[in-house]
Amino acid sequence: MEINGVIWKGDKLIEGVPETLDMLRSKGKRLVFVTNNSTKSRKQYGKKFETLGLNVSEEEIFASSFAAAAYLKSIDFPKDKKVYVIGEDGILKELELAGYQYLGGPEDGGKKIELKPGFLMEHDEDVGAVVVGFDRHFNYYKIQYGTLCIRENPGCLFIATNRDAVTHLTDAQEWAGGGSMVGAISGSTQREPLVVGKPSTFMMDYLANKFGISKSQICMVGDRLDTDILFGQNGGCKTLLVLSGVTTLAMLQSPNNSIQPDFYTNKISDFLSLKAAAV
Repeated sequence: MEINGVIWKGDKLIEGVPETLDMLRSKGKRLVFVTNNSTKSRKQYGKKFETLGLNVSEEEIFASSFAAAAYLKSIDFPKDKKVYVIGEDGILKELELAGYQYLGGPEDGGKKIELKPGFLMEHDEDVGAVVVGFDRHFNYYKIQYGTLCIRENPGCLFIATNRDAVTHLTDAQEWAGGGSMVGAISGSTQREPLVVGKPSTFMMDYLANKFGISKSQICMVGDRLDTDILFGQNGGCKTLLVLSGVTTLAMLQSPNNSIQPDFYTNKISDFLSLKAAAV
């Protein structure tokens, strides 16, 4: 399941969620919560679930911050190389847990470039990967530093946690998403990133391998067509769209929409009406 737009919106729990999760677990369903939001680590997400009264373990949470670290592990990224982070605390914590050296992150949010004639900005030549995620402290310093690493360090990887156009920082409106930060680096380097979050198949492959299940046994529940539903389809899973987040019924039924889920409903608590049946 996606988290924001399915479980909560902003900091507000969506109606009927606790009862629905309890019912699904009572039916023997394994629940996994997958989010493109990289601002928190799995542990930090666990605390937010707890704050909202939901009993969810860290092992059931997969954020794109974790996916970035997991991807580096999967390719045996050298531990003597560094990772430059354009993003927030979640990415830093997951990289640290995975044993990687990093620099950047929120610390670079206050740094400025004072241009003078002949000014040359230096960068760390040991940076072997630049990871870009949602960043509320995004600035020109980070753009230039990340660009220099990707352009000038031989073999430097360009990894994006996601390319979401918008996100929900509050339940009042949509806000510019991580895709805006990724787009800036892509534009300056003229390179496309390797995306580890949805709709890339990396997280789906990782989950299927971790839990030892066939992708045909998985149903991806989400509120976005271009990330959640496409993620499920790319991974060979069934898909269920809920209309409690980004996507409206009008958007789903628009002739311009080419992404069709297997099923759709208003919100996941609609499952409660099925509790007497086999879910």
